[in-house]
Amino acid sequence: MLVVGVADTHTAVWHLFDDARLSATAGRFIDKAAAAGNRIMVSAISLAEIVYLIEKSRLPANAYTDLKAALDDPDHVLKEAPCTAEIVDAMMGISRADLPDMPDRIVAATALYFDVPVISRDGRIRAAKLKTVW
Repeated sequence: MLVVGVADTHTAVWHLFDDARLSATAGRFIDKAAAAGNRIMVSAISLAEIVYLIEKSRLPANAYTDLKAALDDPDHVLKEAPCTAEIVDAMMGISRADLPDMPDRIVAATALYFDVPVISRDGRIRAAKLKTVW
């Protein structure tokens, strides 16, 4: 099992719910990872962000439980990446000017830590000096 990417919050949710907002390129990247038995990581900060978005009525109430179930499924392509001190160390290598939003920096730092691309539609993430897929 190889880690081949880190999905940001929206990418993880859009993949899980087969949402048309997930780009074809991102969808193929995730599907290819799944077919090869590889993993796409989802930062624990994304779980917190999902709770926040549910509370703001921007995501359906089941988004958290459905994503958590996928992360807990040993056969699912998405796996949880805890926010560790090593990821915080990697975060210091990302300019706050490039990514001022702390959850985005943690997601990006998770990708830096694993040395894989961030799968994200977010323009700031894609404009930062990071490997990205969209």
